[in-house]
Amino acid sequence: MDIAKSKDIMIISGNSHVELANLVACRLGVKPAQLPVSYTTNRETLVQIRESVRGKDIYIIQTGSKYILDYCNAVIVARNPGIVKQATLYAERLSLRIAVIHGEQKESNSDVIDGRNSPPLTTTHLRTMDVEVGIPQHPVKEKPSIYVVGDVGNRIAIIVDNMIDDVTSFITAAEVLKKHGAYKIYVLAIHGLLSSEAPKLIESSLIDEVIVTNTVPHEMQKMQCYKIKTVDISILLSEAIRRIHNKESMSYLFKNVTLED
Repeated sequence: MDIAKSKDIMIISGNSHVELANLVACRLGVKPAQLPVSYTTNRETLVQIRESVRGKDIYIIQTGSKYILDYCNAVIVARNPGIVKQATLYAERLSLRIAVIHGEQKESNSDVIDGRNSPPLTTTHLRTMDVEVGIPQHPVKEKPSIYVVGDVGNRIAIIVDNMIDDVTSFITAAEVLKKHGAYKIYVLAIHGLLSSEAPKLIESSLIDEVIVTNTVPHEMQKMQCYKIKTVDISILLSEAIRRIHNKESMSYLFKNVTLED
């Protein structure tokens, strides 16, 4: 980055993830602002900015909460129908197939009889998702709690989501995928909160690896589970800040990402 221009940038860190803010500042060639944060007796937050911010572009880095391959033979798995769109974006970028895990529908007998339940996805819509469709035919009372739409047999299954905290549903999904023939199961999430017993549950589960970014500190969790891997997001954040500051294209940053990246 142009050092002359970077002098006009100031990185301010919240108290949730100082390490990430320091990484971003280091990549930009600037020092993090001196910003001591303390608490009053009634638990109000007191922030003191000890440097001049006049004429500078300020970037505040604060996470949501501190507490909160065999490539060609893989398939992207949407953990539930609600995140099909996001999973499809991953699948399209990686040129992979997609599968969807469906949970049991909470519907009464009258809903089934009078047709008030939502209609299923059309064949045309499923074809655009490149899914090999197999809709199981079961009586309502015998419908399994979870089933998979899409072929995961002898494939690597990649479950995608925004955040992973309570891992029960991920572990259940992994068990279902394993029963359907997936031979490796990965979980890919942006924010890895992994609170409570999550690391231990992952360690003893059928999940092969959980990949998250360092938007939330989770070093203690990694010490409890070797399956948790971290991708450093400071590279992306610092480049985004540099482009915004220099009035360069942001869309270029995301349109020109290679598979190696």
